Amino acid sequence: MRFQTPLEPATLLRRYKRFLADIRLTDGREVTAHCANPGSMMGLAEPGAKIWVEPNDDPKKKLKFGWRLVDHENGHFTGVDTSLPNKALKAALSGRTIPELAAYDTVLPEQVYGEKSRIDFLLRGAGLPDAYVEVKSVTLMRQSGVAEFPDSVTARGAKHLGELAQIAAQGRRAVLFYLVQRTDCSTVTVAADLDPAYARALQDAAASGVEILAYGTHISPLSVEIGKKLPVCDPQTLALSRFSP
Repeated sequence: MRFQTPLEPATLLRRYKRFLADIRLTDGREVTAHCANPGSMMGLAEPGAKIWVEPNDDPKKKLKFGWRLVDHENGHFTGVDTSLPNKALKAALSGRTIPELAAYDTVLPEQVYGEKSRIDFLLRGAGLPDAYVEVKSVTLMRQSGVAEFPDSVTARGAKHLGELAQIAAQGRRAVLFYLVQRTDCSTVTVAADLDPAYARALQDAAASGVEILAYGTHISPLSVEIGKKLPVCDPQTLALSRFSP
């Protein structure tokens, strides 16, 4: 998925009220950018960080820049826009480039299911059970090469796992899809110390038949594309867990 408008480099001054970030552009102007990320952004919002922002000239938008990437200045990037994983995965599902889900030829985004919830993607194909796919953006890294989810307590995430477990119990496919929005990780695990309830819900969901998939990304100031499949590991031992596909 290519960015609609060429990104511009900037320096982060501060992130606040979750969705706002004061930044300094290369011409010295200080402006406020939209931060499309409701999470804690642990390790990604340090003042002085080099970032990339997307400008817009939409008269309906008060903020003329959107924060898209953190540039770690070592050849690696992290995507901070939580809407990008769904866009990138939709393109991959439509192009049938995810092997585990390539048999499905119909991709329906944002379908109602469960208790007043919406599944990110409902997949359908002739002779196949419907597949319900929930996408989670993963951006936390506390140990080199290891991506973790979540980066803060997520009651909503645990609720989604319970609803996916119910789908699996009904004989349909339920898939939790971790998309790692950073290029410096090769393994995915659960941040059980940050949210023990989510970790337990994940184990329960896996035991109920929910499939756990994780994929990396190729990120640059030009685009975000889905990369290779990554192993999901036990948070204590970092050995392949019983719920890794």
